[in-house]
Amino acid sequence: MRKSKSGSDESQCDVADCKELSKRSISFKKVESALPNLKFKKTTKKVHLCKLHYKEFKKATKTERALNKLTWD
Repeated sequence: MRKSKSGSDESQCDVADCKELSKRSISFKKVESALPNLKFKKTTKKVHLCKLHYKEFKKATKTERALNKLTWD
């Protein structure tokens, strides 16, 4: 197993029917609110996402992240 950037072992993406290796782990609540149509293999505090699903998450939260950036500047 390879180590990811966070230092933990890489695992498979937690989205049902996805067999890609995970690249990022994000809070389950954030992912669930941004992408409610996704089904997950397990529901823990953190969800592992592959590159494709992480890209979908980023697209879904783009405006929210932009607004947060403006409020903190």
